[in-house]
Amino acid sequence: MTSARYDYLIVGAGFAGSVLAERLASQHGARVLIIDRRPHIGGNAYDEANEAGILYHKYGPHIFHTNAQAVVDYLSQFTEWRPYEHRVLAVVRGKQVPIPINRTTLNALFDLDLQTDEEAAEYLASRAEPVAEIRTSEDVVVNAVGRELYELFFRGYTRKQWALDPSELDKSVTARIPTRTNTDDRYFTDTFQAMPKDGYTAMFERMLDHPLIEKRLGADFRDVRREVDYGHLIFTGPIDEYFDYRFGKLPYRSLKFDHRTLEQEQFQPTGTVNYPAEDVPYTRISEYKHLTGQDAPVTTITYEYPSAEGDPYYPIPRPENQELFKRYEALGDATEGVTFVGRLATYRYYNMDQIVGQALATFRRLDQARSAANSEEPALDLAG
Repeated sequence: MTSARYDYLIVGAGFAGSVLAERLASQHGARVLIIDRRPHIGGNAYDEANEAGILYHKYGPHIFHTNAQAVVDYLSQFTEWRPYEHRVLAVVRGKQVPIPINRTTLNALFDLDLQTDEEAAEYLASRAEPVAEIRTSEDVVVNAVGRELYELFFRGYTRKQWALDPSELDKSVTARIPTRTNTDDRYFTDTFQAMPKDGYTAMFERMLDHPLIEKRLGADFRDVRREVDYGHLIFTGPIDEYFDYRFGKLPYRSLKFDHRTLEQEQFQPTGTVNYPAEDVPYTRISEYKHLTGQDAPVTTITYEYPSAEGDPYYPIPRPENQELFKRYEALGDATEGVTFVGRLATYRYYNMDQIVGQALATFRRLDQARSAANSEEPALDLAG
C-alpha cells in the first residue's frame, strides 16, 4: 500500500506544532500531517467541559498574557478574547496575601501602614541582606527581600516544586520574581491579558481547520515515521527522546492534578491561591470560573502536586542539565531534514506567547530558506 506524500510531518499538536502546521498550509500550500500521542490537540493548553459543564484546563491553569502585539494579531485570527487579569494569593501565617509581594502584602503581614511606593521601597531595602556573589535562587531572593520573606514565600514552594532547595537551583529560577512597592495585585503586568473566549481547544481547532492539514491523534512518532512519506520533519517533543536518550535522559519535574467539582458557586476569591508552606503537599489551587467567566451553581477547582514522575513539564535548571542539553542540541543541528522547535525540543520553559513567537520565527526561517532555494533554480535561457 502506498502512503500519501506529505511535505511536512509535525510531531506534537501543541502551540509550536499547530502554529507551524497552520502557517505552512495556509502560506506555502504545504501538505501537513500533524500527530500527537495524546488523544487531543492543544498540548498542555487543552481545555474541555466536564460533566458539570465547567470549562476546565486538564493540565492546570493556562493564563494568556503577552507584550507581543504580533502574537496577539496572529492568534486573533482564530479566537475572540475575554479580558482577564490574573490575581494570585498566597496563604502565609494564616492570611491570604497578594503575590507577587506588594505594599498590601507587607502591610498585612507585618501590621504596617506603608502609604507610598517610597516607604515600601525603604522597608524592603531595610530587610534585604546583600549577597556578595549571586549564584543561586536563594541568593537572588535573600539579596532582594531578606531571609524572612524568602522563607515565608519562596523556600517551601521551591522545595516542593523542584524537590531541591533554592540554594541548589540556578539563579534564573527566581531571577525574575518581582516585588512591588505599589498596590498592583495583578500577577502579570503585560499589556495584553485575556483568555480565548471559547477556550483554548476551540482556538486550536480553528487553527488546524485547513484542507491541507491532516491530524492523527493517539499516534506515536516511531510508528508513523515508518508508515508515511514526508519531506521534512518538525519535532516538538523531547529532543533526548528523538535521539533515543543517546547521552542519557534530560531531567524534568512533572505535576499531578486533582480536579474536583464542588456544589458551591465559588471556592476562593481569586483564580489561584498558592500554598508555600512545606507541610501542605500541594503548591496551589486554581478555580476556573474566575478565568472563564462562566456562571454556574457549581465550581471546578484543581489541586497541583509536583512530582518526579509523569509528563515532562519543567526542565530542571542546573548547569549539568544545560550541558547535557547542549550535546543534544549539537546533534540536532547536525541532523538534516529535521527542525526542532518548542519547549521540550529546546529544553526551556516558555510561556505560551513565547512559544507562538518562536514558532512564527521558525516559519519565517523556513520561508526564507524556501525563497532562497527557489531563487537558486536555473533560469530558462530564452535568448537562444
